[in-house]
Amino acid sequence: MQDKKKTILAEIQKKREKMIDLAQEKGLTNNDTIKCSQELDQLIYQYQSSFRKNRRQRGEIKRKRNLKYMLLWSRIAVTS
Repeated sequence: MQDKKKTILAEIQKKREKMIDLAQEKGLTNNDTIKCSQELDQLIYQYQSSFRKNRRQRGEIKRKRNLKYMLLWSRIAVTS
């Protein structure tokens, strides 16, 4: 899994550099620049999703959500 994350990070860096070059060469509103930006967004989403998947597998998201509800209910109980 770490290798996949490193690969995605490398792809993100290459895509970011390409987008910057396109923006400087053709402008921010050029179709090629916009397409490259959208591809970069997809890569970033993939990278973030891999973290969520790992956290979900370890149960961290569920624990965090439970803590949030406990804090919410404790506030409600105090104000009631």
